Amino acid sequence: MQIEILQLLDGARNAKGLTVIIDVFRAFSVACYAFEGGVQRIYPVGNIEDAYQLKEQNPDFLLVGERNEQKPEGFDCGNSPSQLLRLDIAAKTMVHTTSSGTQGIANALQADELITGSFVNAGAIINYIRKQQPEQLSLVCMGYACSYPTDEDTFLAEYIKAVLEEKPVDFEQLVAQLRLGAGARFFEAEKQSWSPTADFDLCLQLNRFDFVLKVEQERERNYLKKIEV
Repeated sequence: MQIEILQLLDGARNAKGLTVIIDVFRAFSVACYAFEGGVQRIYPVGNIEDAYQLKEQNPDFLLVGERNEQKPEGFDCGNSPSQLLRLDIAAKTMVHTTSSGTQGIANALQADELITGSFVNAGAIINYIRKQQPEQLSLVCMGYACSYPTDEDTFLAEYIKAVLEEKPVDFEQLVAQLRLGAGARFFEAEKQSWSPTADFDLCLQLNRFDFVLKVEQERERNYLKKIEV
């Protein structure tokens, strides 16, 4: 198995084989918690106008996501797992658009197969990769608003690669580094309305979920399918 770690939109566009689109803080952590909360289907959308249109056509859909970390006007929830789980989301369909993760899905057009990546289901991702045994594995780190790489996404890519190669990883050390670095914003008082502290812990609950989220298509629209591993 050839494993390649790629970054940002160029990485997504160049990804081949089985591709993991990684967004730890917070898109693909949010998606996992959404399914745990009872959401039946998620439409990951790159273009925010497309998201608004889906909501207009389907008023019962949940509109979830962010731009510049903030909840856009008219959205039911921002890109926050802790805030999402306060809502009644059981049996709902969710439209999800973010500055990073969903952009990766929209741009990974050369990939043979797409799944999402976060620490909360890292073990399931690794088990799925082992089951599929792809010749090419692309681990795409979407970074901050697709503008620059972030530690949390790169750490997950390195974590997946190391476990597949049966190399040791100190996960607690990664968490400690993130708390002082890329995750520090979750502990700043002025950012609690959109980056609550609870999200840091929820996004780093290693292996909380035993499923992967696979990108499927229906009538040329992407949706996420939950697959138990």
